[in-house]
Amino acid sequence: MIGVRSVKKLWRDRRGQALVELALALPLLLLVLMGTMECGRIFHAYLVITNASREGARAGVTGAPDSEIREKVKEAAASLGLTDAQISIAPDESVRERGVPLTVRVDYSLALVAPVLDGIVTNPYPLSATTTMRVE
Repeated sequence: MIGVRSVKKLWRDRRGQALVELALALPLLLLVLMGTMECGRIFHAYLVITNASREGARAGVTGAPDSEIREKVKEAAASLGLTDAQISIAPDESVRERGVPLTVRVDYSLALVAPVLDGIVTNPYPLSATTTMRVE
């Protein structure tokens, strides 16, 4: 028969079990949490550059020059800090006339924050958005 002392000893031995289970499950939970956060950051950046390309194309089809189109794109994506090299506009100003499609493309590379995800996805993560509208 098991005495009170041996029951207390068994109970005392089991207290570390929760700590071991947590130590085994915590890395997986952190990976899922960090992955969710990075997916949110990637999606946010994609939405921002998509909107920025749309704003630039809209400015371009109403007759704005390339410099103004670039400023509109940078303004719409101010949180990302875009440069002129990341914005491409086709065709040139000289050949734009009514009915010709104008394409504004924004390329952006998002640096990942979670160090564990470097092995799963490329770092920095490349994003691009393109908008085409007809010149009015």
